Amino acid sequence: MRNSSVLFILATVISCTSPKNSSDSVIAKSPFKTVGSVERLDPELSTFIPEDAKIEVLASGFEWAEGPLWLADQNALIFTDVPTNKIWKWTEEDSLSLFLEPSGYLGTETNKKEPGANGLALNANGDLILCQHGERQIAKMNASLSAPKADFTALVSDFEGKKFNSPNDLVINKSGQIFFTDPPYGLDDWNPKELDFQGVYRLDADGSLHLLLDTLNRPNGIGLSPDQNTLYIAQSDAQKARYYAFDLDEKGDILNGKVLLDATSSVGDKHPGLPDGLTVHSSGTLFVTGPGGVWVISPEGKHLGTIGTGQGTANCAFDANEDYLYMTADAYLMRIKVN
Repeated sequence: MRNSSVLFILATVISCTSPKNSSDSVIAKSPFKTVGSVERLDPELSTFIPEDAKIEVLASGFEWAEGPLWLADQNALIFTDVPTNKIWKWTEEDSLSLFLEPSGYLGTETNKKEPGANGLALNANGDLILCQHGERQIAKMNASLSAPKADFTALVSDFEGKKFNSPNDLVINKSGQIFFTDPPYGLDDWNPKELDFQGVYRLDADGSLHLLLDTLNRPNGIGLSPDQNTLYIAQSDAQKARYYAFDLDEKGDILNGKVLLDATSSVGDKHPGLPDGLTVHSSGTLFVTGPGGVWVISPEGKHLGTIGTGQGTANCAFDANEDYLYMTADAYLMRIKVN
């Protein structure tokens, strides 16, 4: 699913930009190229996705775009390109610019498959918190968002003395607790796996680490319900392509869980992609990446429809007002209008 590292511009669309190997922004204005289609399985989908909504391609040429995060103060989206160890920034006014390099691996080893940061989040102080594949840790960027630098403090890097696999995605609640997943996708032959499971963890504000789950084969995307009492996890296992919902107690421990929706039967060549990243709308409706694009799922687990990107889609995020859903889909950054 990884593309060539050659950066390109879609020749037929002037305003669809590709990344440059510098921090210089690429100027581009709408209209953008549109792709894909929306599959409407339930009338409720129109509550969120207008009937005339189009999927716009904002930028292209990435190896595997991930981790979209909206920066309200800058009216900008930042997102990771994991194999190239970079974070990019996109704005409506200035289009694309390099935000941070390196993002997830600070060493000198060149034989790494996915060294960069993956999931991104902001804590209550506005600090950037990163899942760093290469360093196998959850870290905080010490610089400000307005002047980013590759200067990090590790918040946690091991469980009971053994290195994490490669922290993938995270979500932070109002109490400052960080929930994150740890599948093995960022591991390399020269940097072996130390844990014999793929965990889901909670890092509390006092620095204590708690293993919540060790039974999921490929825990990936993670999110919280608006009341923060339910933890959602996407499993990127082709044999058990599922979205889970877990009830939390007041401490953030798991009380019980269930399969919210099983997408295994939809996995295949006609529908590229697996359950990966996810985000939760303020209404409680889930927008989860899966076979064919982004699935829209009710809190009860009903599949309302699919935003068909035509690509293996890694993750998605709303802007501050939930006017647009931004999607990182393989080599592309896309968006769609939301009601």
